[in-house]
Amino acid sequence: MHIRELFDLTGKTAIVTGGGRGLGKQIAEALAEAGANVVVCSRKLEACQEASERLKEKGVQSLALKCDVTNPEDVNYVVEETLKQFGTIDILFNNSGVSWGAPALEMPLQKWNMVMNVNVTGTFLMSQAVGKTMMKNQSGKIINIASTAGLGGQDPRKLDAIGYSTSKGAVITFTKDLAMKLAPYNIHVNAIAPGFFPTKMSKGVLDQVGKQILEQTPLRRFGSDYDLKGAALFLASRASDYVTGHVLVVDGGVHAM
Repeated sequence: MHIRELFDLTGKTAIVTGGGRGLGKQIAEALAEAGANVVVCSRKLEACQEASERLKEKGVQSLALKCDVTNPEDVNYVVEETLKQFGTIDILFNNSGVSWGAPALEMPLQKWNMVMNVNVTGTFLMSQAVGKTMMKNQSGKIINIASTAGLGGQDPRKLDAIGYSTSKGAVITFTKDLAMKLAPYNIHVNAIAPGFFPTKMSKGVLDQVGKQILEQTPLRRFGSDYDLKGAALFLASRASDYVTGHVLVVDGGVHAM
């Protein structure tokens, strides 16, 4: 198979949760540029609508839907509308996520539950609903957005958000276990663990300790507005057909230190 075919997503349909801004927007753009039709969904419908219109300019079809990934009814609605519009779901990016910074011994239970519900339960609900469709088709790619924060303990001077770190560690284990469960159905399940990208979620941390983080990053820069595109396309395309249960770290080399 020619290398261009391996990365070609023409005719494929993808769902990207949290696709209206930040890393989700970058992922959605990558998929559309490779030819996929993209459904972007999040709690903020207006942001998704704006992103969807820009995706259509790339020559693909796109749909914007409102969705709270912790609500099973919303999740099922997104799946039903996607199938109604495109007939299939080939790719799912579980990108929706939240964080809450607080010292570990002062983390409010309400905020802990919020972070775990969105980052872990939301990933589970979307994967379960979309996975059933992929199982019928005997094919699919599920990619979960984890974080380098989920790879181990974090220096509180850099990141003091135990709920976020814990949730992303759970996403990593969930990815590996789901990959084992769905492999018989030719469904690939992988994760991307980004380092620091300037987004709305990371702004507070970067404003406070961005200089120190850069000094500890071998490539001496933060992630750009294109640095996640290649990783996303690789795991969404046939180029990764022999890869499952893997966590692809995109962090400028920090994990190698």
